Parts: sequence; C-alpha cells; structure tokens
Amino acid sequence: MNLSEGSVESRKELPNKSLLLAACAACIGGTFQYGYNVSVINAPTVYVHDFINQTWRERYETGISKDVLTLLWSTIVSIFTIGGFIGVTIGGTLSMKLGRKGTLLTNNIFALVAALLMGLSYPTGLFELLIIGRFFTGINAGIGICVQPLYLGEIAPTAFRGAMGMGTSIFITGGILTGQVIGLKELLGREEYWPILLSTTCIPAILQLLILPWFPESPRYLLIDKGDEEGCKKALKQLHGVADCVGEQEEIQKEKNNLAGFQAKKPWELFTDRSMRWQLLTIILLNATQQLNGINAIYFYADYVFNQSGIPEDTIPYVTVGTGACECITALTCGMLIECLGRKVLIAGGYTLMSICCILFTLTLSFQNVSPVFPYLSMACVFAFILSFGLGPGGVTNILTTELFTQTTRPAAYMIAGSVNWSSFFFISLVFPFTVIGLQQYCFLVFLAICSSVAVYIFLVVPETKNKTFLEIQNDFQSSSNRKTRSADGAGATLLSTSI
Repeated sequence: MNLSEGSVESRKELPNKSLLLAACAACIGGTFQYGYNVSVINAPTVYVHDFINQTWRERYETGISKDVLTLLWSTIVSIFTIGGFIGVTIGGTLSMKLGRKGTLLTNNIFALVAALLMGLSYPTGLFELLIIGRFFTGINAGIGICVQPLYLGEIAPTAFRGAMGMGTSIFITGGILTGQVIGLKELLGREEYWPILLSTTCIPAILQLLILPWFPESPRYLLIDKGDEEGCKKALKQLHGVADCVGEQEEIQKEKNNLAGFQAKKPWELFTDRSMRWQLLTIILLNATQQLNGINAIYFYADYVFNQSGIPEDTIPYVTVGTGACECITALTCGMLIECLGRKVLIAGGYTLMSICCILFTLTLSFQNVSPVFPYLSMACVFAFILSFGLGPGGVTNILTTELFTQTTRPAAYMIAGSVNWSSFFFISLVFPFTVIGLQQYCFLVFLAICSSVAVYIFLVVPETKNKTFLEIQNDFQSSSNRKTRSADGAGATLLSTSI
C-alpha cells in the first residue's frame, strides 16, 4: 500500500514527458524567437553600417551622411517593436479563430519570410529588405509572446502551471543567450557571415513546424471554445497521462459551466467590465513596469562598467554573454522555486531587490573614480540587478497574465498586456537615451521609484495564485474588490453622517 502511494506521489512530482515536450515545441518558435531577435541584431551593427554606406555610394555616387545612416540603422532596430505591437494586437484574435497551436504554427510564416528577406539583402544590394525583414520578425515575436503563454497556461495542470509558465521566461533568456553566442566572431560574428546570422531566425521556425504538429491543441480551447469534449479528453490523455486526465477535464468542465452564456470578450469590453478592473490594472501595471524597471538601462551601462573595471575591449562581448547566461540561469532557478515560494513572493521580492540595486548602483557610479574598488562593485550591481529581475519580474509577469483571467477574457487580456509591453519597450527605447544624457547615473533613482512603487502595489493588491484554479483566483479578486467597495461605501456613509 505504502509502495503504491509512493509511486503515485513520485508521478505527481514531475509533469508528463509529453507535456514538457509540447511546451518546448511551443517555446522554440514562440518567445525564443523574441529573445533571439532582440540580441542577434547587436553583433553585426558595424557590418550593416558598412553595407548601407556601400549601397548608398553605389546608388547615388556619394557618401551617406552620418544623420541619415543613424536614422536608417535606428529604423532597422526599432521597426521590430512596431511589428511586435501589431503582432500582439492580432495574436489574441488569431488564437480564437485558429486555436493556440494553429496560431503558433501559422506564425512561422512571418519568421521564414523575414529570414529570406534579410538573407537576400546583401546579394541584392537592398538594405530596405532588412527593414521589412525586421518588421516581420517583430510581428512573429509579438504573436509568439501573446499566444505561446496562453498555450502553456492552458495545457498545464494546476499543480505545474507556474513552473510551465516559466517556460516563457526561460526561452526568452535562452534566445537572448543564443543570439549573443552565435554573434561571437568564432561563429557567425564575422563580416562575411552577417546575412547568414540574421537569416538564422528561420531555424527555430523550422524546428517548431517539425515538432509541434505531433502535440495536441489546448484542451481548454477544445472544450470551452469549440465544445469538442472528445478532442479535449484525447488531448488531456496525451499531455497529462490517463491517471490525471479525468480530474483536469472535470475542472475545465466546471469552468465551462460557469462561463455558460458568456462570449469571448474584446479588449475594449474588458475596460468597461467593472468586475475585471483590478485584474486589468494589475496586468497593465506589471507589463509596463517589466520594460520601465531599468533592466534596459543596466544593459546600456554594462559595457561602460566593464570598461571601467579594466576588462579589455575585445573581451567585453564574452562578459556580455556572461550576463545573458546569468539571466538564463536565474529564470531556470525561478522555474524551480515558483511552485514552492509562490508568485507573489518572487515578483514582490524581485522588485524589492531591484530597488536596493538601484540605490547601490547610483552610489557606485557616482564614486567610480574615487577608488579602484568601485568599478568592481558596479559590476557586481549589474549582475545582482539582472539576477533580481530574472528571479521574479522577468518570469512571473506572464504567468500572472494567464492566471488572473478566465477563458473568455484571457485572449483579450493578452492583447492588452502585450500592447502595453511593446508600447513601453518602444517608449523606453525612445526616451532612455535622453534620460541618460539629462540625469546620467541618477536615472536609476527614477527606476528606484518605479520598482519600489510596484513592489508595494503587489504586496497590497495581488493575491497569491499558487495551486488555485482560474475560478478560485477570479473569486479571490472579486471578494477583494467587494471588500474595497464596501469599505469605500462605509467611509462615504460615515462622512455623510458626520457632516449631517
């Protein structure tokens, strides 16, 4: 009897192998592409500048001005964010029409077209193809970062939803690290290889097209949205195993019954739904802060700090790879801790540690020339900030976007969250250089205010979602909202009676 109980317990300690493979198949062509295309563009910067200069001279028989060159390069880099914004605005709609899996597979068309265009830019002498290619990679990344977390959240059993959801963060950081490594001179970081380097975005797309079709559509989508009870049962058996599929199907059926008569909401309908206002405010705040918390500033300052620490110029790319590896390892660590410590502790703790790092980094940068010790302390702050970000905000934000909403509101919530995230990404890219010029190292005091404010908000407002079903989480928020309303009404009544 004890032996039997032990074997059942051990099975529950680890998710089904098929579930893990399905998650990897979804992530490799999803958020991995986002991370990869964010980092891979950095390595060939000088070579692309030379290519644009050479092409311009051949066309117009004159050299390109520095301002025009900067504008074209900025367009190549920043059009990725515009494509991403468009991707998230259509991702939720596509996930309802084509299904989560169907949308992920269709999304690879954008990656393949982008790879072809960027690969052909050099032989054809058309730098405009780089701009169009980066735009398509942005659309691919936007759809992926919207739909892939949806798929992971819906195929995962309640007990593993947090750990599975961390796949989003793990594969983003894995993509960033892979882009940094492949961009080294020993691999594809040399001048003659840069068109091939940018075309490698087709490899994750091809891998997903080969692997993901072997795994089922989201069971929740099949039962709640399509009413396919048999398809849901078959999907659950493949993903969770025969022993666990009955309980999971009952939970999905319960959610379906609770949502009977409700249609999938559009993004603008969420803004008018008073029962969703705290969930909506939470994901808007968390997704904006994910970009505005200073992580981009840390990467901006990293090269300067490494230089000041005496690291040779030609060695800095390898140290930068170290920062990518650091973030990737932290995301893996968060994946292992999230079901133990819970979402709230990790994300609030992460923002608290980032606030402390902002203070220390401002101090060490201010006293950079006072002692030879301070550059090394600054370098420690860089790694500490990255570790703090990866431990909570980097991974838990996407999980909460999945967990705070039910089936009819989740796609719209992801469209809103993604739009806020990409808009904030574009905003920080545009404003940050001016912030650094104006405030210099004191810009981290702005990030201190942002991180500490969000940590307080999470502590006061966001409930713990660990080991709770989507309906239980919704009820927690509604109960909290009702308490706030009653409290406000009570305060109003007291004020009225006092005035009388």
